[in-house]
Amino acid sequence: MKKVAQWSADDVSDWLSKEGMPEYMDALRETGGLALLRLTEADFQTPPLSLVSSDGGQQLLERLETLRIETHIEAHKNGHANGHAGGLPNGTTKPQRNGTLGIKDFRMEMVHIPIPTIEASRSSFPVEWGKTGIAFVYAVVCFVTTTVVISVVHERVPPKEHTPPLPDKFFDLFNRVEWAFSICEINGMMLVALWLIQWMLLKHRSIIGRRFFFIVGTLYLYRCITMYITTLPVPGMHFKCSPKLLGNWEAQMRRIMKMIAGGGLSITGSHTMCGDYLYSGHTVMLTLTYLFIKEYSPKRFWWYQWFCWSLSAVGIFCILLAHDHYTVDVVVAYFITTRLFWWYHTMANQQSLKETSQSNPFSRVWWYRLFQYFEENVNGTVPRNYQLPLSWRGLQWNRGVKYSRLDIQ
Repeated sequence: MKKVAQWSADDVSDWLSKEGMPEYMDALRETGGLALLRLTEADFQTPPLSLVSSDGGQQLLERLETLRIETHIEAHKNGHANGHAGGLPNGTTKPQRNGTLGIKDFRMEMVHIPIPTIEASRSSFPVEWGKTGIAFVYAVVCFVTTTVVISVVHERVPPKEHTPPLPDKFFDLFNRVEWAFSICEINGMMLVALWLIQWMLLKHRSIIGRRFFFIVGTLYLYRCITMYITTLPVPGMHFKCSPKLLGNWEAQMRRIMKMIAGGGLSITGSHTMCGDYLYSGHTVMLTLTYLFIKEYSPKRFWWYQWFCWSLSAVGIFCILLAHDHYTVDVVVAYFITTRLFWWYHTMANQQSLKETSQSNPFSRVWWYRLFQYFEENVNGTVPRNYQLPLSWRGLQWNRGVKYSRLDIQ
C-alpha cells in the first residue's frame, strides 16, 4: 500500500468505503492523504463535515488516530526495528563493543506510541446479541398474532356461494394452474434456506439478523391490520375453507397451533383457513429474502443474486397463476415490503437520520424509538464480510499463544 501522505483523493474515498464510512466521501472528495491526516476535531465543527455525522466525527477521528499510528510505525520501522535503535543517538559515531547501543542511549531512543484499546477499534459494529434476541421475540409475537387474526377473520369470510370472487384482470388473462401455488411455496422455502445459510456465514450476523427480524415482524403486524379491517371474499371458487367454529375457542386454538407448526404453508396442510388475502404473506417472504440476499452478498456473486431473483419472481407469478391471491394483494405486499426495507436501511446507513430532529421526517414513524435502540451503536454501513460461524483458531485449544515477560536489565 502507498504511504498515506501520498494518497490521492480516490485513495481516500476507497479507504472511507473500506472502513464503513461512505457518508464522508462527498465531504472529503477533494481531500488527499496528507490533508486527511491533518484533520482535527475543529474541522468537524464547521460545514461540510459538521453536516455529515451527529457524533462530531468521533468515529472517523478514532480511525485517523489508528492511521497516524500505522504511518508513524511505518516511518520508523527501519530506524527502530523490534524496539532497537538503528541509528546512533546524540551524534555518536562509534557503537558499543557488541555492535549495539548502550542501555542508557537505548532508553533515550524509545518512542511512546499510544495504541487505541480493542474496544475502541471494534465499537463501530458491536455484536449485541441481546438486541437480536429482542428482535427475534418481536418477530415471533407478530407472526403468532397474525395467525390469531387469520383465525378471527376466517369466521367473517362470506360464503363463496353468496359472494363470488371479485373481478381481477390477471384472472381474466390467465387460467388457473392447480400446481402453481406449490411451486411458489417451494421457491419460498429455498430462498429462506439460502438466506439462513448466508446469514450464518456473515461476520456481522447479529446486526443483520435483528434487522431482518424487525422488518419481517413489522410487515406481519401491518398485515394483521389490513386483513382485519377489510375482509375480501375468496379469490376463486376452488377454495375449500375449513368449517367455521362459531365461537369454539378451544377448537380455534388447536387450529392456530396447527397452522404455526406448519409454518402457515398450504403445502404442509396446515393452512386451511380463508380471509388472509390483503396482503400476501407469501409475497412478503419471497421479496424480503431476496432483498436481504442481494444487499448482503458481494457484487461478484451476481449469478447467485440473479438466481435468487428468479426464484422470487417465479414464486410471485405462481401466486397469481394459482388464483390464490388477488393481484392487489401481491402489489400491496411488494410495495410495503420494498419501501420498509429501503427506508430502514437508508436510516441505518446515515448517522444524521438516527437523531430526532425537526429536519428528520423519519423520526416521526411509530417504530423510530425501536429503530434507535437497535441501531444506536452501529456506525456506518455494515460491510459484507464473511467468516465461519465457529472460528477455526478457537477450535485449536492446544495451540494457544503463550506470552512471556521481557525485562530490561
